[in-house]
Amino acid sequence: MSDATLTVKTITLPGGRDIEVHLGNWELGGDSPSLVFHHGTPGWGDPGRHLLQASADRGVRIVGITRAGYSASTRVPARTVASVAADVEAVLDDLGIQRALVVGVSGGGPHALATAARLQERVSATASVAGLAPWTAPGLDFLAGMGQGNLEEYGAALEGEAKLLEFLEREAPGITQISPDELAVSMASLLPDVDKRLVTGDYAAELVQHFSRSLAPGVWGWVDDDLAFLSPWEFDLKLLSGRHVAVWQGRHDLMVPSAHGSWLVSGVEGARSRLLPDDGHLSIVVGRAAEILDDLLMSW
Repeated sequence: MSDATLTVKTITLPGGRDIEVHLGNWELGGDSPSLVFHHGTPGWGDPGRHLLQASADRGVRIVGITRAGYSASTRVPARTVASVAADVEAVLDDLGIQRALVVGVSGGGPHALATAARLQERVSATASVAGLAPWTAPGLDFLAGMGQGNLEEYGAALEGEAKLLEFLEREAPGITQISPDELAVSMASLLPDVDKRLVTGDYAAELVQHFSRSLAPGVWGWVDDDLAFLSPWEFDLKLLSGRHVAVWQGRHDLMVPSAHGSWLVSGVEGARSRLLPDDGHLSIVVGRAAEILDDLLMSW
């Protein structure tokens, strides 16, 4: 087993905007496969210890992109899901990476798909892990099966930016200013039993740290993510046909219900179905990191 390492770098774009990047296992060198990581909502570019260690064990470097408005990444008001691709391209150029694997977890799922669609010549394979489908997906009831916390959050988002900002500013202390022991209670409406059992000890502490660091400048990144999910994504999923896309989703997920994964499997021609009957939302990230990486590396 290799030791996992993580460093943080800030890249300043020509226009002056900053992007925070988390670099995992970078000592492996340029011949190693690179994995672009898109975090959840809210979140930042730290991939978490499970994915970081699984990557180190497989000789994979990680490039964790912190989306605009989170942590040290400059906010971009009214950004779309597709706009993240330009940021990824700028980061890859800065790091001298010609091609990469891409994974997106939860709210990072749509951003991973956008990266693959917009940067086809540079993306070898993509995984959407517990990721959302489009708000306008034909035949999908976007909100059906979500826990109460998400129903209230998206309900506020549907009322517009001001209402969503007010709602998230009230909600943020419940995940950033509490002890790890309180997190499972704070998130109770979103945690099936398979996830609730995980939100303890070191993992709960890791989640609180991620939420706290990502939201340190305020909740604007979270606001902009939610509004982007409910707006046109600004790229065509048909561009992903035959592009080595895998969709991972748990049947017990209360944050992004399994119907989203089922829709993506049918909506992206040739997508590999990884619909898991015993998983929730967090259990995929904690328990399936090695499987997800092995699946991606088959296309490297």
